[in-house]
Amino acid sequence: MDALFAELMRAGESVPRLRDVLARAQPDEVLVRGVLRLPVPVRFLETVAASAPWSERPRLLGGVALNPKTPRVLALRLLPALFWHDLADVAASPRLPRGVRGRAESILQDQLPDMRIGEKITLAKIATAPVLARLLAENDARIAEACLINPRLREEDLLSAVRQDTVPPALLEKAAASPRWRERYALRLALVLQPRSPLGVALGQISSLLERDLERVAGTAGLRPLLQAAAARLLQASRPEARNPVRSGT
Repeated sequence: MDALFAELMRAGESVPRLRDVLARAQPDEVLVRGVLRLPVPVRFLETVAASAPWSERPRLLGGVALNPKTPRVLALRLLPALFWHDLADVAASPRLPRGVRGRAESILQDQLPDMRIGEKITLAKIATAPVLARLLAENDARIAEACLINPRLREEDLLSAVRQDTVPPALLEKAAASPRWRERYALRLALVLQPRSPLGVALGQISSLLERDLERVAGTAGLRPLLQAAAARLLQASRPEARNPVRSGT
């Protein structure tokens, strides 16, 4: 790879010389993909994207799109031809223009309905926030579990997903059991206040709530009566004056 890179750098931005290097070296796809990770000449990026057989190989086009030196217009043109994993890498790369990353996220979201479960699980572990929001709405426990270990998942995004009227029970159950998230107070409260939470999940959080939030649970319409009764009992037990009322003198 070092030898090919050196030849490309000597060829510079001369398209005929770049084509000559490729013709003489006859590099395989793995080697070209490796070189595309380096600061190669812009004309080389354009040549790979426009010349057969390189331009017919989505993995190589992904390498071109991921190179920070690739012109924005070219990167945007290549995105629809990329595999989903390369789109995810483009969306997550801080070295690429925001518009390119955003377009990659949009294409990924459009592709989600046609992706297999295994692909969605893998994507959920590496996806950026806009794609994660869509995956958190999937009613599959394996996808939910993968989303919850994604280092890009922010607490505010998880809370937003949990509070949705259509949140899947699988996400609620997995969030309540997640080693990363289960101790977050805001999540515990959101799980209790979510009418779609399985009763066991909601009851499992209620003993950790503060008095003001127990009052909120007890008075929130739409929650299960058993859950509200449990909140009321905990609230009463937390107030000494309720257990030992002061008697008036005789």
